[in-house]
Amino acid sequence: MLTEIRIESLGAIGVATAEFDRGLTVLTGETGTGKTMVVTGLHLLGGARADPTRVRSGADRAVVEGRFTTTELDDAVAARLDGMLEASGAERDEDGSIIALRSVSREGPSRAYLGGRSVPAKTLSAFTTELLTLHGQNDQLRLMRPEEQRAALDRFAGTAPACERYRKLRDAWLSARRDLIDRRGRARELAQEADRLKFALTEIDAVDPQPGEDDALVADIVRLCELDTLREAAAGARAALAGAPDDADGSGPSASDCLGRARTALESVDDATLRALAGQVGDALTAVAEAARELGGFLDELPADASALESKLARQAELRTLTRKYAADIDGVLGWAREARERLAQLDISEEGLAALASRVDQLARELSQAAVDLGKARRKAAKRLAKEVTAELAGLAMGEAEFTIDVTVDAAEPGDPTALTLPSGEPATAGLDGVDAVEFGFAAHRGMTVLPLAKSASGGELSRVMLALEVVLAAAASGLTMVFDEVDAGVGGRAAVQIGRRLARLARTHQVIVVTHLPQVAAYADVHLVVHSARGASSVQGVTGDERVAELARMLAGLGESDSGRAHARELLDAAQGDNHP
Repeated sequence: MLTEIRIESLGAIGVATAEFDRGLTVLTGETGTGKTMVVTGLHLLGGARADPTRVRSGADRAVVEGRFTTTELDDAVAARLDGMLEASGAERDEDGSIIALRSVSREGPSRAYLGGRSVPAKTLSAFTTELLTLHGQNDQLRLMRPEEQRAALDRFAGTAPACERYRKLRDAWLSARRDLIDRRGRARELAQEADRLKFALTEIDAVDPQPGEDDALVADIVRLCELDTLREAAAGARAALAGAPDDADGSGPSASDCLGRARTALESVDDATLRALAGQVGDALTAVAEAARELGGFLDELPADASALESKLARQAELRTLTRKYAADIDGVLGWAREARERLAQLDISEEGLAALASRVDQLARELSQAAVDLGKARRKAAKRLAKEVTAELAGLAMGEAEFTIDVTVDAAEPGDPTALTLPSGEPATAGLDGVDAVEFGFAAHRGMTVLPLAKSASGGELSRVMLALEVVLAAAASGLTMVFDEVDAGVGGRAAVQIGRRLARLARTHQVIVVTHLPQVAAYADVHLVVHSARGASSVQGVTGDERVAELARMLAGLGESDSGRAHARELLDAAQGDNHP
């Protein structure tokens, strides 16, 4: 639920704060005061494109901040929101609410924040979309689009799992089919590529390089080229540390001998300082002995002569043959070989391979066509119920003679369609991203009239009521969401306006409903009435009750806020609406 919104420097609004509660909240005010800026602010929180021209003149940036609570959501939605908060590092406020913020700079990029953390606008949109459903006058135009009509039907039918299964099968089918077409069309080219890869892999396997072998060979070759120098240096160092192995008479004192005598001398006296130094000398003696052993091992590993140099140079030449052709070093060559083997496995252009792939394409096509048929059946079944319920809602919106229909037909494939799919009935259909069905809403204002597509048969006021009827029906299965309507009652008046107010009030029993309206008949049904005022070029939002609310309704009726007759009419309208809303 949205509990509060704060807007700064957006359009006509300088600084304004509005608090919301459960039930139906209406925003009213004179034209041009900035009522719609509240909805614009909610659209920004919903991730809408930031328009720098919306920043108030004289300000560097506009800021919209919303506070949401999630205690009334069902477990699945609450879990998704908690996952988003955790992933973005966002934190709840002390009272458990979440603060969402969007800033729009006049000259720079916009910024989005969630729970005190900077997040991408898409993350903010994903979060608020779970909480807000926004409807404006442009939504009436979107309702005319086939994809929007199909989406509304799918919401009612609950076909999300079926749609997801269909899309996965479609992706697999299209991928396998593209692969089959590619292999058949490029058989000769792929055969030549396979021969080149086989030749290269045979050459690499014959040499059998080992990881890092080229670097190891370089080190060995350098060592063999300097064999005498290395042996002389290592032997001299070892003799200096531990004495020469053939020094039988012990005439050549070594570092070990000297350190040993020094330790013995220090240990022979009873002095704490000298004995401590004896320990240090012992550590040095141990280090010298270890170095001498390692030098001995180095000398043992040196070849007796440089005869191995020739074989290592020959091996190096073999490896360089590979590095000249395939990669800069042997590790790169081995990586190239792995990729070549993977590519070769994909280049199976044998008759058996092509037949197996063709069989997979056919199997996926059968599974996809059945999934499309199942999805279509679910839509057709739901279309009858949705059309019936929307027609009933229209009757309650002073359109008792109206008829609303939903046609679900197969989208026939044209010749040459790359996504043509043959259904089990043998009918060719276009396998679109959302199925093979074409969904069309039909409407007739009076029974007996020809039902035409909604885009061709409904006026602006009728579209408003059709959309509201749809929302009332679609909302029946969900609760805890905030629904925002921006003048969806445009073009409506009289008895129809009263019915719209009544339906919005009924919708507000299970949802938080926020409505921007110019109709007093709708405003009278509100649980909370907010008025947008304009003074000295800046707009503010103020809640009205009692006589102030009566005055606002009188102004909306005919600009009669100061007359006794206007106030009497407004009070009568308010009493009737409140009595109807709370029988």
